[in-house]
Amino acid sequence: MLCSCDSNQNYSDCCRPFHSGVKPKTCEELVRSRYSAYALGLVDYIIETTHSKSRPEDLVTWREQIQAFCEQTEFTGLVIEEASSDKVTFYAHLKRGETDVSFREKSSFAEENGQLVYVEGMITR
Repeated sequence: MLCSCDSNQNYSDCCRPFHSGVKPKTCEELVRSRYSAYALGLVDYIIETTHSKSRPEDLVTWREQIQAFCEQTEFTGLVIEEASSDKVTFYAHLKRGETDVSFREKSSFAEENGQLVYVEGMITR
């Protein structure tokens, strides 16, 4: 099975190791693994790879919102446009039913507790 992150690699060789506990070393690896986690409904991975200061106080509701987003969205492609040591600009191709809900985001990352995590993103469409 090809990986959802559009790397043209098999999932087992691409994002699965990250979903199984290997820590991404670059921001691009983290973006790809998070996109793939959304596509696969791996809510815990999304939460674990989000900076603690970026998490809402109500984790139960947030978990439910992530799960609903995963279930209601078709993840049809990811394009990494630019990547550095702490920022990635990407275009996420998404559909909800017949509606295109794709977006461009410039994300920032930091290290927390020895792992790279998502801090925030700015949608630039």
